[in-house]
Amino acid sequence: MGLNETEKSTFRLHVLYMAIEGIILGVLALNEFVFIKSLHGSNYQLSFLFQFSMLLFLFLVFINEFIKRIKNRKKMLRITALLTRLPLLFLLFFPDNVTSIDSNQYYHYIFLGIFLVYFSGNIVIYPNINFLLKTNYRHQNFGRLYSYATSTNKIVMLIITFAYGYLLDFDNYAFRYVIPAIGLLGVVSIFILSEIQYPENKKTDYRLSIFQSAKKSLLEMKDILVSNIPYRHFEMGFMLYGISFMMSVTVITIYFYEQLDLNYASVAFYRNSYNILAIILLPFFGKLLGEIDPRKFAVFTYAAMALYIFALLMTTYLPFSFEAYDITIYYTLIFYVIFHGVFAATMVLLWNIGSSYFCEPEEAGTYQSLHLSLTGARALLAPLFGVVFYELFGFTLTFSLTIALLLTAIILMRWSYRRM
Repeated sequence: MGLNETEKSTFRLHVLYMAIEGIILGVLALNEFVFIKSLHGSNYQLSFLFQFSMLLFLFLVFINEFIKRIKNRKKMLRITALLTRLPLLFLLFFPDNVTSIDSNQYYHYIFLGIFLVYFSGNIVIYPNINFLLKTNYRHQNFGRLYSYATSTNKIVMLIITFAYGYLLDFDNYAFRYVIPAIGLLGVVSIFILSEIQYPENKKTDYRLSIFQSAKKSLLEMKDILVSNIPYRHFEMGFMLYGISFMMSVTVITIYFYEQLDLNYASVAFYRNSYNILAIILLPFFGKLLGEIDPRKFAVFTYAAMALYIFALLMTTYLPFSFEAYDITIYYTLIFYVIFHGVFAATMVLLWNIGSSYFCEPEEAGTYQSLHLSLTGARALLAPLFGVVFYELFGFTLTFSLTIALLLTAIILMRWSYRRM
């Protein structure tokens, strides 16, 4: 592979971290369906569950400067893991019957609150991942090594999601002990990630007040968007894509539940089988991202998503299916799985490391913080707007609007790349 010793040791820790996170993500892949099917949460509460996972990134605008000036990142990551992953243990005290849950609506709010805490840890963890990897992987190996680690993540996730889906069909309340278990694994994975070495921060300045730090962070992010025009266009495209994605993701869960009446095994199949194709394609796309402009790469991603939503939409008008191993397989959704596989293989790279290609290695954390902050900004309204739009106009118009946003993002990326 032509790796130096630093890259080899970092890659070992990175792969182990991603493997454990694959177990966690495999369980969380069904989290929204668990909330609506087992906990009987409302559509609007469901939108909040997804919104929490993205909205918190908005606070990176204010804490980015603090993250940069922390000298002991290892300690910071470990404290974050303990504070945000261990609360998942509270699900052990949830009831295991629908009567108790329906008669005590506060369980819905406790569930939402626990995951609000869980997702809050990501605003510290995600920017640090980019920083740790970009300072240890050379540019020519970055995309390739990241794709290998991500392939490992997706293989594990694939197996776990299917197993968890069948377990939930056997016991609709298996989440009561499975989610606490992944809480403990979450602590272990972050502890492993924190073992990756990083250069000492010699620019730390503790003289700034809270408000001065926030102002400095905001001005720095503003300067990036003003001065780095290709990156600004990249984020404008991501804004259109992100609104489309956030509008559709909760509505797709409702579609599986209300329109198609799927069981857990079937949802696990549609939520994760596309990862088989993604695993095959990831090394190719990881290499490709290192060779072409991320804006050009984004066209593949946005087109794939538009096509998988179109395939989903067609299921309403062509609802033909067959059964296999307790899974209801719709013919049109076979195309949904194929295009979703291309989307998954490209988006995991574009979203996590795409911003790093517009900056120097030492700026990777700041650029990713800005990228995630903008993710939080669109999460303010997009998930809830998707549910409102669906309840007013139905599935067809909602999915059509998300496709239109993606086509606009594609046009913008092509224009930006040709112009600059």
